[in-house]
Amino acid sequence: MLSFPEGTKNDPKCYVTHGVMGHLDPKQPPVKRKPFAAMLKYDFVQKVELILPEEIYEIMKEVLDQLPKPVYSRVILPLKALLEGEFFNEYIKKGKPCLSIFAHGNILMLSEGTLGVDDSYSLREGILTLHLDKESYERAGIVGKPDGVKGKRGTKPRWVVEINLRLPSMLHGKKGFDRIVYAFKNVLTNPVTWLFHDLSIAAVTPDPLDPHFPVKKTVSPRLLQDLKVNRPSLEPPKEADPTYGADFEDYAIELQEWLALVLLESPRISPDDKIDPFLSRYAPPGNSQTNTKLVKLTWQGFLAPTWAHKAFVQVLLAAPQEAWFAYCVGGFGEGISGESKNCTILRLPNAPKEYILWEVL
Repeated sequence: MLSFPEGTKNDPKCYVTHGVMGHLDPKQPPVKRKPFAAMLKYDFVQKVELILPEEIYEIMKEVLDQLPKPVYSRVILPLKALLEGEFFNEYIKKGKPCLSIFAHGNILMLSEGTLGVDDSYSLREGILTLHLDKESYERAGIVGKPDGVKGKRGTKPRWVVEINLRLPSMLHGKKGFDRIVYAFKNVLTNPVTWLFHDLSIAAVTPDPLDPHFPVKKTVSPRLLQDLKVNRPSLEPPKEADPTYGADFEDYAIELQEWLALVLLESPRISPDDKIDPFLSRYAPPGNSQTNTKLVKLTWQGFLAPTWAHKAFVQVLLAAPQEAWFAYCVGGFGEGISGESKNCTILRLPNAPKEYILWEVL
């Protein structure tokens, strides 16, 4: 972990890892070791971006075109609809996450609202999470815990409630469950817009969501070609440095900044950039740069972490041994600032098993 000044305990931090991927079995790709585990930490994924040289894209184009296109829905529902009829039975009670991430009944749901500001809700693996202000929490009468930083000036107290709807006790007629139903029918009554993603391989017929008139969205990649850049050396410092000191720290910070500018499609990294140095003095890191054409693919929508993981494995298997690429996964914004968790994986050139991983948490 890079060193940070004091007083940043609750601020986002960037953790950098330089490691070796090890053996990759296409039939059983890793899920618990880095860098594969990094993208599975997210509850929901909002954007996936892939950066690679143009000549490598031409080689991998067919594989990239065959990646499955995620489908999600936008639907308006009150909270009580989650606990009623076939929706509750098919999508929540029948889920079996312990057996397979694609088991029947596994769904992801995320409501509108800014986390830390508005009342917002999410559903993942049968666990319904409610982020509530103090008034809504007290009126609902369900048990939760304080949310956010305690005693932070300028913020109102908030609460988070987690309800595992797959517990055997979560049935109509049970006292605890009926209390939740009462809160949803009498306190948390406003219909909200949800993003809905079904992880099941086989669709439910008839779909319990159809009576609510969902609007389906298909995520297709946005392709940006002919992105001319000054590319710095991507290789980490070669001198033995078991403590990962200043040389590696400078390398990690400067390269992460360059990759961020590529993602932003900034003109500062273009070889034709002629900006006045009074306005910007940025230059790619290192003493030597290479003029390169890059391709960037972007998938944006309501994506499952499992899809991001599967796509990364497919890209890794299809990429030539000596090629480099960067794979970036971003979550949804949190709080007033809209900052989100994200990770960037760089497979190093001429070292097919080595990677650099940046995790902003």
